[in-house]
Amino acid sequence: MRTMEVDVAVVAGGPAGLAAAITACENDRKTVLFEKSNTTGGAANMGMGVLGIDTQIQRENFNDISFKEAFREHMAYTHYRVNGPLVSAYFRKSADTVEWLQDMGVKFAGSYRYFKDSAATWHVVQPENGKIGPRAAGGMAKAMTNHAIELGCEILTETPVTDLIVEDGVVCGVLAKDKNGEEIVCRAKAVVVATGGFGSSPEMSREELGFELNKDMFTFMVPGVVGDGLKMMWKAGAQKYGLNFEVVCSVRGGEYSSLGEVFSQGDLLVNRDGIRFMCESDMYNTTFLGNAVIDQPGRVAYSIIDGTAAKRYQKYGYPHISIVHGTESHVNILSDLKAAEEDGLKTLWHADTIEELAEKIGIDPDVLAETLDEYNDMCDSGYDELFGKEHEDMHALNGKGGYYAVELRPGAYGTIGGVKVNTKMQVFDADCKPIPGLYAAGTDANTIYGDSYNFKLPGNSMGFAVNSGRLAGDGLEDYLDSLDD
Repeated sequence: MRTMEVDVAVVAGGPAGLAAAITACENDRKTVLFEKSNTTGGAANMGMGVLGIDTQIQRENFNDISFKEAFREHMAYTHYRVNGPLVSAYFRKSADTVEWLQDMGVKFAGSYRYFKDSAATWHVVQPENGKIGPRAAGGMAKAMTNHAIELGCEILTETPVTDLIVEDGVVCGVLAKDKNGEEIVCRAKAVVVATGGFGSSPEMSREELGFELNKDMFTFMVPGVVGDGLKMMWKAGAQKYGLNFEVVCSVRGGEYSSLGEVFSQGDLLVNRDGIRFMCESDMYNTTFLGNAVIDQPGRVAYSIIDGTAAKRYQKYGYPHISIVHGTESHVNILSDLKAAEEDGLKTLWHADTIEELAEKIGIDPDVLAETLDEYNDMCDSGYDELFGKEHEDMHALNGKGGYYAVELRPGAYGTIGGVKVNTKMQVFDADCKPIPGLYAAGTDANTIYGDSYNFKLPGNSMGFAVNSGRLAGDGLEDYLDSLDD
């Protein structure tokens, strides 16, 4: 058995844990970071960048947004069902955090919108391969890791924390086990837990949120994100609070690059009863779409186009685009549809008539045919009497080239929430009192979205991770000072 004594122990080395560890080291605290995988970075290795409010990068590109605008937008979006002081502390710190990252060598490609109706808050890391897209933030994770080591943080990879040490209601260390099986007893004056939620745990997803992973909920399945930190904190008396999925919508299009885009453009969307259930013009906001699909029978929906629509998108491109998926895949639409059909993709259906399509999917043919007739009549009149769909998205489906449908299912970047915290990221017990010595950051403490991720201020999840890690690293200083006294 190995024993250690430090000021601060950080559980997990994703963007939140790294930020907490760096901040503690900046405050001259002896710090150790435990990471159960063989590398640091966590979800940052798959992400793109962080939210920033009123940054120099935004101002230089005339994309600036004030704290007041962003804060009021977010609070209205969440109907004030979130911790306002925590949102304020995060947003106010975000510009400084962008500069803080730049000081350690992180370069940003600029500040971007996710889609046209969102604000340019997403500070996307300059990717190593020069192409903006998923995994761009891997370079940020490397820079943060290197900086933590430079500041003296001891990073132990392949060393999962197995429990918190709690004595007389005070968290005073962690138990861990290294890759050789040796147990570690680490005494710490304060512990920061930042383990990323439980988005890859079928058991917790079922027990806590009532979803079956890879059946009616499809997450990114980040290895190792199975709720260990939350279980430790709950065992130590933390209040269980704000659990949810960070919902998006999963277009079950397999590996065919264009299908996820073409079937999200806002043609005809129906549930398994063959009924329209949302304004298709809002499908571009994947959280809105995911929320709507969750509420449908069987948590499933179907997006329908015809051959004419496929040819139109291939020729002219997508009307609704995002920075994540880009616009290049439209040239592959017809070939992707053909290949997917030939390969027997089980979530894609093609038929010459709408009735035949309905039978293949399992929808009442008469109901789907009636829905299509009503929809086409409204397209011809130029007004959607049911949902007020945008005029430019109203294209009648005439069936030339046949009808295609793809299955839509709820998806998620992972889970959010789990414990209640204050602006110092102290973890609350059942009576909303801070548990001495216990802090949380990142996804485990992310309860600032209410019931829906705010895509109108993109970069929010990684932004909250890094900023909450810094808030925790600074917040525990008062506690440590009281112990030193």
